Amino acid sequence: MSSKKQQQDALDYHSLGRPGKIEVVSTKPTQTKRDLSLAYSPGVAEPCLKIAENIEDVYKYTAKGNLVAVITNGTAVLGLGDIGPEASKPVMEGKGVLFKIFADIDVFDIELNTKDIDSFVNCVKALEPTFGGINLEDIKAPECFEIEERLKAALNIPIMHDDQHGTAIISGAALLNALEIVNKPIETIKMVVNGAGASAMSCTKLFMALGVKKENILMVDSKGTLRTSRIDLDKYKQFFAVETTIETLEQAMKGADVFVGLSKADVLNQAMIVSMANDPIVFAMANPDPEISYELAISARPDIIFATGRSDYPNQVNNVLGFPFIFRGALDVRATAINEEMKLAAVRAIANLAKENVPETVMKAYNESNVEFGRTYIIPKPIDPRLIECVSPAVAKAAMDSGVAKHPILDWDKYRLDLRNRLGLDNSFIRRMMTQAKQNPKRVVFAEADNLKILKAAQICKEEGIAIPILLGNKEKINALLIENSIDLGANFQIIDPLVEDEKRELYGAKFFEKRQRKGINIYESVKLMRDRNYYGCMMVNEGEGDAFISGLTKNYPKSLKPALQIIGKEEGINKIAGMYIIMTKKGPYFFADTTVNINPTAEELVEITKLTHGEVLKLGVKPIIAMLSYSNFGSAKGEVPEKVAKAVSILHTIRPEIIIDGDIQANFAMNNDLLKENFPFSTLVNNEVNTFIFPNLAAGNIAYKFAQSFGQAESMGPILSGFNKSVHFLQLGSSIREIVNMVAVAVIDANEKA
Repeated sequence: MSSKKQQQDALDYHSLGRPGKIEVVSTKPTQTKRDLSLAYSPGVAEPCLKIAENIEDVYKYTAKGNLVAVITNGTAVLGLGDIGPEASKPVMEGKGVLFKIFADIDVFDIELNTKDIDSFVNCVKALEPTFGGINLEDIKAPECFEIEERLKAALNIPIMHDDQHGTAIISGAALLNALEIVNKPIETIKMVVNGAGASAMSCTKLFMALGVKKENILMVDSKGTLRTSRIDLDKYKQFFAVETTIETLEQAMKGADVFVGLSKADVLNQAMIVSMANDPIVFAMANPDPEISYELAISARPDIIFATGRSDYPNQVNNVLGFPFIFRGALDVRATAINEEMKLAAVRAIANLAKENVPETVMKAYNESNVEFGRTYIIPKPIDPRLIECVSPAVAKAAMDSGVAKHPILDWDKYRLDLRNRLGLDNSFIRRMMTQAKQNPKRVVFAEADNLKILKAAQICKEEGIAIPILLGNKEKINALLIENSIDLGANFQIIDPLVEDEKRELYGAKFFEKRQRKGINIYESVKLMRDRNYYGCMMVNEGEGDAFISGLTKNYPKSLKPALQIIGKEEGINKIAGMYIIMTKKGPYFFADTTVNINPTAEELVEITKLTHGEVLKLGVKPIIAMLSYSNFGSAKGEVPEKVAKAVSILHTIRPEIIIDGDIQANFAMNNDLLKENFPFSTLVNNEVNTFIFPNLAAGNIAYKFAQSFGQAESMGPILSGFNKSVHFLQLGSSIREIVNMVAVAVIDANEKA
């Protein structure tokens, strides 16, 4: 971490509230006495007896089939080395989180207090009845090779040491695509591998399986090339030794087609890259800093294809592209192993996905209009939602074809649909939204910067590259809060106190008077209003001195909204401002409108609200499927509400036929497609998953979103206001830091769209 504050933030993240990052949650009801009697004694005896009769029924009656152990002894943790099993536990919990959010796989992390190979192997062997798969992690070489080999021979569940095979699979996919782009046959290339640890050896073996000739590979460790004349090589390094007079990395690089780095930062220089063959391929994957920086590599060779392990440069070789989906496919066919065929299937699936048209949501997230297969896009982006549907079926099929699947898949279309429905889409939505905001951060004016939550949120936004904060408030108070709470906003951030900005207040007041002089206000009152941070901040955005405005944490909503309406005003052609809340659930985000502005809209106003909401949802990278709600289903009850809703839907079907919408409809039918299809098969919502709800009046919308907030663990975001001429957004009273950061991301995305 780069600062003491960032270090403390990481410690707080892991320690505050419930310590750690994971918990066990029951998947069955447990509220009643009957529930408990079924969950435990006496009901639990029935599945026990079934499993005793047929051991394979353990997959039917328990969580084994979706449970992976992440196991380490802490001898090679990330870039931290041998820090011990206890110190490795945060990393293993983190690996469990990645398994869950990317592939819906449950994980128990297990840290073993032994460096003895026999003890490690015997302990893991004894755990086989519990788990559907084993992910070995952060075990040093060469012990990791023997541990994996012995466990694969002994156990009948899939096992993979991700440090070895994860990077190999992703870099293998990148290599295939890079060679295709430069039109070089894989069997002819000369490759240099810098590093001779577990990952380097596994990568090289996989490259050989893909077609790279062993005699064309030079592997380099800290003492030079692995050559047959060296007498210090263990049996694992001896496998890669070749007869050569080349001793150094510098010598090895001359004329090489491919460099693969799994070593340490800055071991490669520009001269070495210049000495490579035409169209050099350089995978500099040292963690956290590559063997040569992106900027130096690109400036040395314009014809280079360059990849790193970093997310801030093109072509990120990230293990999360592989291991969750490989285990998902292996578990789903109850594979007895993860074999070479399955790994190669994953390589080719990932490589092929990069050649397909990139979804608009992914391009939007990276603020790119044309992401396509080429030198800066040789592997998919980590947030690509198609990975699970692409990689897992390929792995499952390879398991079946190679004879290690005990539970073959018969209906592949259904399997892909099941994979799509497995994931909790709330996390992917937030990740995509944050990535989208980072691509073009904007200046965000915070009206309530003398509040600690706002300052902490501003720090996160600055560190994450989401926004450039501009703080409004008393400079002494804000600086005192920053120092007292060790909040570092870096250099050159702005603190502006409207109370002391006399010249600017006069200027803003005069401009405000021009807007409002025929609406009951004089010049003196106009200047005085600029002492209010909501007025001052809105004027900053209106005058182009900020790009987005955030307020409302400590003031009631109408007081915050009024200055924005008077200063920023509505977009051209827009008659209404509308408010929308996002409710994040495991099924994905739901969008509720109007929940904050229009008390009892007419049919025509509902049309306007729907058009605004449709645009806002599209802006966030989601295709809106809209239900216009009522207490009636398609005229089943009479009254003002169903009649105006039906009229609004009819207008929209005529003037905006591309919008998928129907109503009047009750919420339960909108949410349940089977129920809708059975009763109203004519509806345009049949076979569509509704994600956007337009409410007939403010009372219904406001009550609904607050109930949704209160029940379960649904997180809300809003109110998101649409229809303003500039990006203006308001927080809920008392929003959390996370909610503030989320709203800033929305504001930045909105500002970019409006720009």
